[in-house]
Amino acid sequence: MTTPDLSPKSPDWWRQAVIYQVYPRSFADADGDGLGDLRGITHRLTHLAALGVDALWLSPFYPSELADGGYDVADHRDVDPRLGTLDDFDAMVAEAHRLGLKVIVDIVPNHTSHQHVWFQEALRAGPGSAARDRYVFRDGRGAQGELPPTDWQSVFGGSAWRRVPDGQWYLHLFAPQQPDLNWENEEVRADFRTTLRFWSDRGVDGFRVDVAHALAKDLDEPLRDLGAPELSDEAALATMPPGSHPFYDRDEVHEIYRDWRKILDAYSPPRMAVAEAWVPGARRALYARPDELGQAFNFEYLKTGWDAGELREVITASLATAQAAGASATWVLSNHDVVRHATRLMLPPGTDTDAWLLSGGSAPAVDRAAGLRRARAATLLMLALPGSSYVYQGEELGLPEVADLPTAVLQDPIWEQTGHVRKGRDGCRVPLPWTTSGPSYGFGAGGAWLPQPAGFASYAVEVQDGAEGSTLELYRTALRLRRKLLESESLTWADDTPPGVLHFVRSDGWRCLANLSDRPVPLPPGEPLLSSAPLEPDGRLGPDTTVWLGR
Repeated sequence: MTTPDLSPKSPDWWRQAVIYQVYPRSFADADGDGLGDLRGITHRLTHLAALGVDALWLSPFYPSELADGGYDVADHRDVDPRLGTLDDFDAMVAEAHRLGLKVIVDIVPNHTSHQHVWFQEALRAGPGSAARDRYVFRDGRGAQGELPPTDWQSVFGGSAWRRVPDGQWYLHLFAPQQPDLNWENEEVRADFRTTLRFWSDRGVDGFRVDVAHALAKDLDEPLRDLGAPELSDEAALATMPPGSHPFYDRDEVHEIYRDWRKILDAYSPPRMAVAEAWVPGARRALYARPDELGQAFNFEYLKTGWDAGELREVITASLATAQAAGASATWVLSNHDVVRHATRLMLPPGTDTDAWLLSGGSAPAVDRAAGLRRARAATLLMLALPGSSYVYQGEELGLPEVADLPTAVLQDPIWEQTGHVRKGRDGCRVPLPWTTSGPSYGFGAGGAWLPQPAGFASYAVEVQDGAEGSTLELYRTALRLRRKLLESESLTWADDTPPGVLHFVRSDGWRCLANLSDRPVPLPPGEPLLSSAPLEPDGRLGPDTTVWLGR
């Protein structure tokens, strides 16, 4: 066995990397306008280098009216002027590379902003035009075309179709400000090839592909109704033969990514890519094949509760799926779309998180200290698994979900799109606290675009830096150790494990034990290298605690 090569020139640096997600508007604000920006990120890159991650992944920083937090992109090859310039981007990449950090950027190929020059041209050009063919326009149903073309529903609620003044309808699987592109159009395909080269030429090391499973659509007439629009996307996928859903996870999508791989492989080292594909594991593996994107997010792991049996089953299946695809597994506990895991893992099984958010996080109330203990254990478990770990900004501080944001400050379109039924994702996007004082706890010289609770001061980087036992120092120590311990991409489950405990051995003999039960358990022989909480006085592993043991 040999230690994986994570050096800058290795084509496989990503296979067991730790990648830190930066939500640019909430990371650091250099100009004091309350919105995070590229120069703020550059200024704080030393935090990531000291943390010990291998790469940063930037959520969209492109020109946008922020109808969907930046995922409504008006120009895929520029920087939003509120966040900086292309020169600022180049300076950020240069500084990241100087510090030994790779840079991954979001690419959003399913849709554009309605402000994109193409869509504005399509509105002017009218039905049947070449400009409209870049998008999905259709006539409506009903005597006067007054009904949507199909029963397809938007992810954010309501019909996925919006009517324009001349009577036609356009498809938007997300917000109405995000019209879907037509990937049967060669001009669309060519434009994204240009986009991949544009950012790769600027030194970007990889791409996270947003909604990777939605690009290819069955647009043959007549368009097919789903027949059960009340079903969730996943439930609808489960009712149809694989690859046959009219707009999700169609087999034709893989032709697009095989084309992209040729571009990505033309660089030295090849640019990596990871798919955001909300599809079952066997189907997800297709996106991760070496001749396609190479890696795909593992959302089954994120959605699994704090249960040893369920986690073992998901871990085993995830490793097998990745191996079958020739990829490495991916692990993630939090991101910009879900309740932070320091809070989520304490919610009772089956909790309706939308209802919980509407209650302001009070029904049920969450014990923050217990949540942090469980989150630390979950993190140490994740970092011991073979494959890539994706961490979300602020989780290294142990930040909880901000569930009690006043409705007047909400920015997520989900709130309005659902008629105030779902509060949305703003609670995990609240700007980071860097210091214990100032109008935004060091985020910037002014306030923050989302209000930070007073309790954020106790989580600030300034408080945790160098503090023994802090969550920040736990992450730093774990990432240093992980780099030394890494070898193969496999594990072996230990026999005779007590109920509620996960215990596996990595290839060179070091072990990870996570106690998800409610009682202490004895440890096998071995030197404790790191634990998420102090061991019991008698040396046993306490509840909601993970430990790494050397040989």
